Amino acid sequence: MSAKTYKLLLHREAVSEIRALPKKIRGQVRSVLDGLPAEPRPPQSERLKGRRGAYRIRVGNYRIIYEIHATEIVVYVIGVAHRKEVYSRLLRRK
Repeated sequence: MSAKTYKLLLHREAVSEIRALPKKIRGQVRSVLDGLPAEPRPPQSERLKGRRGAYRIRVGNYRIIYEIHATEIVVYVIGVAHRKEVYSRLLRRK
């Protein structure tokens, strides 16, 4: 477990994406997000290639894409999307 507690920030579009999820998945995603400030690199997370500091966590057929900014002690959630569209759509976000 990490010694620091990170601040969790969500991209403005990530908030609406989470609200649009099916109720069951939305609850699972919120559970994962609640744990990220204490442990930004949980065992189920995987580092993404092509974007520095980016990780993903699988939640059923959905993916949570986020970045860890260690110098600022921030976990920045880029978005949540179905696995078919997540990489083409979300990795272009700033």
